[in-house]
Amino acid sequence: MLKVGISASFMHPDQPRRLFQGMTLQYIEQNVAHWLMQRQVLAFMVPSPDGTTRRTGSAVTVADYAGELDALVLMGGSDVCPESYGEVAQRPEWNGDRIRDAYEIALLRAFVDLGKPVLGVCRGAQVINVAQGGTLYQDIPTQRPDALRHRSQALYEKNCHATSIVPGSRLAALYPATPLVKTNSVHHQGVKDLGRDLDVEAWSEPDRIVEAIRWTGPSYLFGVQWHPEFHPPGDPTFIDDTPLLDDFLAAARARESTARRP
Repeated sequence: MLKVGISASFMHPDQPRRLFQGMTLQYIEQNVAHWLMQRQVLAFMVPSPDGTTRRTGSAVTVADYAGELDALVLMGGSDVCPESYGEVAQRPEWNGDRIRDAYEIALLRAFVDLGKPVLGVCRGAQVINVAQGGTLYQDIPTQRPDALRHRSQALYEKNCHATSIVPGSRLAALYPATPLVKTNSVHHQGVKDLGRDLDVEAWSEPDRIVEAIRWTGPSYLFGVQWHPEFHPPGDPTFIDDTPLLDDFLAAARARESTARRP
């Protein structure tokens, strides 16, 4: 079975919190793991090896995890900190999680260095763009007032919009008969300036916010702004999430097969 790592979300120390008061929690969202496991994949959360509680005897690094696992999913979650792409937060609530940014960018680079596939989901796509030197809209409603509503607290994963797939892209090859699809939308940040060696493979319509990006380098590095793991199974109104999943896992199997050759 393939072994796929999932980057951790962080819940930093919060004194008023009654559970694990003053401690850092790292966790994954269940849908992500189950989305992978439907293809008989062993899913592993990759804990950050850094932090104030790190023991002096620990020499484990993110590169060690990259060496043991076959692929990586960068999952959604908190905002990316504007400082991670050279800006200052325009509002305190948009300051994001720079600790998680540094951990995920290091993790991404460790997998890319070994030629192992990386898939970014929502925040994960934004991390890919920032890791490649790109920038983000700190808040789409503020910086793009012409845009659709890309996040709704009331609707959450049920908030959706039309998404167009770029003709001739690898994503288009996965969905040859559906150039315009329906995806969910659970974000208020988004790709602004595209990072180095990245191509756009999908846009939201009609406001043209970036919805999918792919690295033009030698290994699989791809991000989608929507949450394929949240799409209701069997609902024909949404884009089918399984071709995207199978393409990612096929890249992982191909890399594993190549690595095993004498």
